[in-house]
Amino acid sequence: MTNLEDALGEIDVLAAAEATGAAPTKSALDNKINEHFAGAVVRKDLVNAVRGNAVVPSYVLEYLLGQYAASDDEATIQAGIESVRQILATHYVNRNEHMLVKSEIRRKGRHRVIDKVTVTLNEKNDVHEAQFENLQVKGVIIDDVTVKQNPKLLVGGVWCICDIEYFHTDDQRVVPWILDSLKPIQVASVDIDHYHEAREAFTAEEWIDLLMQSIGLNPEQFNERGKLIALTRLIPFVERNYNVVELGPKGTGKSHTFSEFSPNGILISGGEVTVAKLFVNNASGRIGLVGYWDCVAFDEFAANRRTDQNLVNVMKNYLANKSFSRGTSIYGAEASMAFIGNTTHTVPYMLKNSDLFDELPDAYRDPAWLDRIHHYIPGWEVAPIRSEMFSTGYGFVVDYLAEILRGKRSEDFSDKYEEYFTLDNSISTRDQDGIRKTFSGLMKLVHPTGQATEEEVRALLEFAIEGRKRIKDSILRIDATMRDTPVHFRYADKANVWYDVTTLEESQYPQLYRREWDALSHGDGGSGEGVATAARPTPAPAPSTISSASVADVPAAPAPSPLADGHRDFTAGHKGVSYETLLLPYLRGASRITITDPYIRMPHQGRNLADLLSLLAAAKNDADEIDVVLITKEEPKAEFKQGQLLMLKSIKDASDAVGVRLAVRLDDTIHDRRIETNHGWRIDLGKGLDIWQKPSDNPFDFGRNRQEFRLIGSAFTVHYVKIPVIPGPEAAE
Repeated sequence: MTNLEDALGEIDVLAAAEATGAAPTKSALDNKINEHFAGAVVRKDLVNAVRGNAVVPSYVLEYLLGQYAASDDEATIQAGIESVRQILATHYVNRNEHMLVKSEIRRKGRHRVIDKVTVTLNEKNDVHEAQFENLQVKGVIIDDVTVKQNPKLLVGGVWCICDIEYFHTDDQRVVPWILDSLKPIQVASVDIDHYHEAREAFTAEEWIDLLMQSIGLNPEQFNERGKLIALTRLIPFVERNYNVVELGPKGTGKSHTFSEFSPNGILISGGEVTVAKLFVNNASGRIGLVGYWDCVAFDEFAANRRTDQNLVNVMKNYLANKSFSRGTSIYGAEASMAFIGNTTHTVPYMLKNSDLFDELPDAYRDPAWLDRIHHYIPGWEVAPIRSEMFSTGYGFVVDYLAEILRGKRSEDFSDKYEEYFTLDNSISTRDQDGIRKTFSGLMKLVHPTGQATEEEVRALLEFAIEGRKRIKDSILRIDATMRDTPVHFRYADKANVWYDVTTLEESQYPQLYRREWDALSHGDGGSGEGVATAARPTPAPAPSTISSASVADVPAAPAPSPLADGHRDFTAGHKGVSYETLLLPYLRGASRITITDPYIRMPHQGRNLADLLSLLAAAKNDADEIDVVLITKEEPKAEFKQGQLLMLKSIKDASDAVGVRLAVRLDDTIHDRRIETNHGWRIDLGKGLDIWQKPSDNPFDFGRNRQEFRLIGSAFTVHYVKIPVIPGPEAAE
């Protein structure tokens, strides 16, 4: 039996559809971008076109594309693509071919390579030595001047273009490799004044779309809020000492920005962090990552259950004071920190049972540590990455934009909202710092000149307040002592009209979000005349969450009939059959369900499965979760296998997002078709879930959305069998 995750590991889940050979149609925005930023932009789909088997960050490829294909002329682009491909084929070191490249260097005596270079100090010989990651060569002498000009070589390493020579000697202590030249892959300089001048030619909406395309995302696939969430990931690169947390489902691209976007940031695994690596090594006195990088991001932070309390304490001081002490010395640094992790529960589940920091290790759920985070990005609002979400339009060459953002780190836009708005006095200094730093970062990104209209400022300010409120409200759940002083996250305009800001999950799940301390009076203007509430979309409640008051005038439905063992027969051509009447009554109330069906391969079969899972989601309480195991067969034909796996992954992503946690097992030995629950029912399915005729080609056929209008494909029988209930999650295994 194989897990879906293992099967997906054999294919590229994020691969875009195969190229048609035709260039994407340029939009009006693309033309405008090329007009004002000629030479500094590149078509974003070219990265995949040249990547091949080169395992390098996107900014390395875009650096090369920026040299050869920064144009909107198709002939120039195609020539540039071929040039970059040739450069990668000739100079990029594939780790599996490192011995071949070494032999080539020996044969020619000199060769240029593209590789990641890390430098260490050999104290015994008092020299700096370079190590080439893919070439698998170390101990190469590098001069002190080069190291001084590129200090990041000492911490984390840098992708470089290097000329390496080979000279063998009989001295076994001397390596035969000689570093002749080293050039980090990054732009030399940028004209920030031109950047500001060109910005004036774009509306705010156009500029946001340009930034979205620059980080490789298609703005047409995101609403305004989704774009702001994506751009918030850039704030650590433009704002000094900015601390942000993003927790959300897998596969939403949380770490992509930090690993691919900028040569000024570094992404490390949360489990690899030590005080010496991050801050300073007491033995050598060498400062760690925070001294050299603009942004240090921690991947899979929530999964790291082993924590060093000393690291937590040092980090806590750094997050608050921008400094840390080791031994008798105090050090300062400007690196921002981003903490990225996956959530395994839905938002209503977390709101009901704990808080939005539920996934973090206990040592980091310390209210004092959490209070130092400036913004919480709601990763659950980000859709799983799909091929159509990648941009084919023009955007900044990423290292050009990275250098622009680095240049703006010294600016401060945190008070720009004060021309129009005032924050409530109850908001503490630390809360205000979080709001102001997020607002400042967004202003630098969207309005780099500092000029914006009142409504443009309002949108960014509300988003900044919401992100800090999300943190504070979770802290109040964790630490009751912090509830003594009510905090009102609101702001006033110049007419002294107050606007309350709520988080989106607070509007969606008010019965789960609010606690007793939320009922405190808002004081002056809190609920009286002249108070407005910040605009937030409030979705209609799902059937399972409608309160009794909202249905008081609706006649009560007849009591459901008791469930009993038995069977039901159906003939071909029968109508009026749906999972809601056929299966749901026997599944309602189960917390674990196992579905065994060998044939979930075709799109319409996947649709049937998704229909059943959506019924389970609608029938349960929002704050509850159901575990569903699907056991099915893997498509035997290679040409259809990838389509089946990607379909199952898409269904899993959609199901997990609403609290029906789907696990898929692929087993080629199964034949039976049945459903078993952990609360005592087995449903034997004669035809499995695929009981209807295939849908018609008519896109408006009612049967596409309502199962009752579909025709039964062939005769079948469903048996309902009462089975013993076995305690524990293994009941349905």
